[in-house]
Amino acid sequence: MANQTQLLEKAQQLCDQRGVRLTPQRLKVLALIIEHHSSITAYELLDLLKVSEPQAKPPTVYRALDFLMAQGFIHKVESTNSYIACCVLGHADHCSQLLICDECGYVEECHDDDLAKLLRQKTEKYGFKVDHHVVESHGVCRDCLSSKQ
Repeated sequence: MANQTQLLEKAQQLCDQRGVRLTPQRLKVLALIIEHHSSITAYELLDLLKVSEPQAKPPTVYRALDFLMAQGFIHKVESTNSYIACCVLGHADHCSQLLICDECGYVEECHDDDLAKLLRQKTEKYGFKVDHHVVESHGVCRDCLSSKQ
């Protein structure tokens, strides 16, 4: 994954190209998600945001999250009701596979073009138009596996 500065600059560049505003609060929420290096809940984000913006309320965070998801900058981890930074900003049509560790909660995003192609073919076969793919796979991460041995 690119470093935080590169991701934030890319997000700003994409917003400029799209004619949408990446407000300071939205940028801060995105930065907090990137800094977290794994998934984070809206209320965890709110607690972190309140350090620099004590007046922040839940709607502030949820509006920022909605914007960031609409722009393809973050993904929602449905099974844990949390969020993770997208590591391929600007590629809205990619298929995200989220590897979720049920032991420690770590979430890793990976991509597989063959999987995306297969999913696209399957949905087209049924005449279904998909807006986006997010595949969640639950298991045990490398670190948790090695700590058990």
